[in-house]
Amino acid sequence: MNLKKVSVYVKLNWIKLLLVLLAVTVLTLTVFALIVGMKAMTGLESFYKQMQLSMIPLQLFIAVVTAFVFASIYTVFHYWFFFAGGMTKLGQKKIKSVEVNVKWVEVIGMDEVKREAWEVVQLLKDRTKLQRVGGQIVKGILLSGPPGCGKTYLAKAIATEVQMPFLSVVGSELEGIIVGLGAAKIRSLFKEARALAELHGGCIIFIDEIDSVARPRRDDAGFGGQMSANAAVNQLLTELDGLRKKENNLVVIGATNVDEKDLDQALMRAGRFDRKIYIGLPGLKDREQLFEFYLKKVRCGSDISIGQLARKAVYKSPADINNIVREAGIIAIRKHKDSIGMAEINEAMERIDMGLRKSLELSPAEKEQVAYHEAGHAITAYLLHPTDDVFKATIIPRTVGFLGYVYHRSKEEMHIHNKEYYLANIKVALGSYAAEMLKFRTTTSGVGEDMLQAAFWAYNMVWCWGMGSSGMKGNFKELSKNFSSSAWPQISFISEKTKERLDDDVQSILFQCLQEVEELLKKESALLDRFAGELVAKEELDFDQIEAIFKECGKERTRK
Repeated sequence: MNLKKVSVYVKLNWIKLLLVLLAVTVLTLTVFALIVGMKAMTGLESFYKQMQLSMIPLQLFIAVVTAFVFASIYTVFHYWFFFAGGMTKLGQKKIKSVEVNVKWVEVIGMDEVKREAWEVVQLLKDRTKLQRVGGQIVKGILLSGPPGCGKTYLAKAIATEVQMPFLSVVGSELEGIIVGLGAAKIRSLFKEARALAELHGGCIIFIDEIDSVARPRRDDAGFGGQMSANAAVNQLLTELDGLRKKENNLVVIGATNVDEKDLDQALMRAGRFDRKIYIGLPGLKDREQLFEFYLKKVRCGSDISIGQLARKAVYKSPADINNIVREAGIIAIRKHKDSIGMAEINEAMERIDMGLRKSLELSPAEKEQVAYHEAGHAITAYLLHPTDDVFKATIIPRTVGFLGYVYHRSKEEMHIHNKEYYLANIKVALGSYAAEMLKFRTTTSGVGEDMLQAAFWAYNMVWCWGMGSSGMKGNFKELSKNFSSSAWPQISFISEKTKERLDDDVQSILFQCLQEVEELLKKESALLDRFAGELVAKEELDFDQIEAIFKECGKERTRK
């Protein structure tokens, strides 16, 4: 038997072994006492023998009940609360290294992130080469980004590639209602990791949602909860880079959805989390790879256009794309079809984003009103928006409360926008109001959400980004907040005159955009009637149908 394995096993399970030894000792002493007692009874008279024998069942019953109660109380209040490995392990579901089988080539849709993470893999695999040049092993890797973008998947791929044991916990599992319990759980986790590292040459600890246990330390409010959180952070700091001089070849991979500034700054310094990798939403090419990967797992029709799907799925995460294909398969089964087509995928995207179709019967007048409402959005977006394509227009009610909607998106993610982009958003939002007024000489409550969006963009343009016509510059939105305290109650850094000028700029933007939209729809009144009529007749218009309508009317999109 390998003595090293035995030593590691004893380190991890010494409490269990001690309890087994105590149980064997008690059982041995009990048997010995019974043998001695039986020998003593053989020397007694028959009357006393019968009396003693009759009391044995009752005594055994009382002894068993007493032992059971004592053992239960002892286990709960002593073993579980005070010994590492008891209460400290409740809720922690560790993943064994043999269960982690995510190959590096299976990580798709994040090529840039993989290139950065591959350097870490190489450092972990070739520690000898690193030590030869005087370097040290990476101690911590922080994976941050939106949910569903593959942080956990990438961590498993790293563990599979370097062939190290993989311990996985969730940050909330390292907390507890008892002060000090979170710190004890962290000690227990790293103790097990060090034992596995000693046995296998290294170990990876993956802490998902690490922000649960890595929030900045603060003063306690008086109830003890913050003391426990602070103790957990302190213990994590110590385990990552404390006074230990021995290099254990431990690598901690943390994953979080929050910003780095929302974590304790001591954890973020070099020597603890040496590498910070941001995993963002996939780009156009990444989305094409993801759709191709997930669609290979199902039977698809010949009308599938991966390029169009990738453009339509802008701002979708890998988890969202997987969910779209899975939902499309369910829809195909419901329709008794043998394969998935574009219709099923489009319907799946609509169900996920907008909700189920609602069995709501609209009167002919309401249907026409909604059709012109959505036609105003679609025509304005198609002809005036510099970046967005119009993928769908519908007047079918949805469970989220919409009687219809127009789906328009840019084909790629945009990370910064100019004044023209925001003005186009305002014009598209006001397209419904202008169309209703042009056709019916009145408007409805259906424009409420559109007015809110238009006012929101105009407000931010003026108050935050210095895009107003008066030329006033500054982030007045932040300055307008009231900073209240005992010494400085109700302080505002903006005068009422400045607020009036800013509000005038907001209204100026809204009126100017509305005027341009009204002029456009008056000029294209025939197109407005045609588009609304198609919506009334078909209720839904997809990308190709929308393109055909504008092409027949001789209109082209304005794109940069």
